[in-house]
Amino acid sequence: MTVVDAESRFHVLAVDDSVIDRKLIEMLLKTSSYQVTTVDSGSKALEVLGLRDDGDDSSPSSSSSPDHQEVGVNLIITDYCMPGMTGYDLLRRVKGSSSLKDIPVVIMSSENVPARINRCLEDGAEEFFLKPVKLADMKKLKSHLVRRKQQPQQEKPLPVAQQQQKPAEPVTPQLKPEPAALKPAEEAAAAEAVGFSDCSSKKRKAAAMEQEALSSPPRLSTSSGLAVET
Repeated sequence: MTVVDAESRFHVLAVDDSVIDRKLIEMLLKTSSYQVTTVDSGSKALEVLGLRDDGDDSSPSSSSSPDHQEVGVNLIITDYCMPGMTGYDLLRRVKGSSSLKDIPVVIMSSENVPARINRCLEDGAEEFFLKPVKLADMKKLKSHLVRRKQQPQQEKPLPVAQQQQKPAEPVTPQLKPEPAALKPAEEAAAAEAVGFSDCSSKKRKAAAMEQEALSSPPRLSTSSGLAVET
C-alpha cells in the first residue's frame, strides 16, 4: 500500500464561514489525498458528527441523538472566528463527547493572538494554523491521523495465555493419624490378656503339687534305731 492510498482513507471535516478560505482548504486537503467534507458553520459540523446544536432548533431530528457520528470523520479543521458557534465552541463540544473526544481538532485563524492560541491548545486542539493555510501545514496533519489510528491497536488487551497466571496454592499433605496411646489401665489389661494362659497353667501346676503333698503321709526314717510304739 502506497502512502497516497493510506492517506486517502482519512476523512477530514473542514469548517469555515468564508467561501474563499473553505475552497482553499478543500483544495489543499485533496492535493494531499485526503477525503474532504466542507461545511460553513459549527452547527452544520455538529450535524455531520451526529451532535445537536442546543441553540439551533432547526436541526433535523435524525441528528439529535448524542454521541452518534453520522459520517466517519478522522480529523476536524475549523476556523476560529465564525458567527454563532466559534471554532473554540466546536472544539469544546467535540472534546465533551464520549465518542468523539479522540478525534483530532485543528484550529485556523487570521489573527495571531497568543492567549487565544494557548487556550485552544490547552483545551485539546492538536494544532493552531495561521491563515493563509499552506500545503506544508497539511503535511502536519498526517502525524495526528496516524497516531490516532495506532491507539486502538496499542490498547488491545493481551491474550489470555500472556496474562499473569495466579500461582497455585501449595497443597498440604495429609498425614495419617498416629494410633492413640493406651492408658495405663488398658496397658495392664492388655498385658494380662497376653500372659493369661501362662499364669493359669502355672497356678494349676502349683495347686496340683500342693494337693499331692497333702495326700501323701510323711515317711519316718528308721536308721536311728529308735523303737516306734504301735
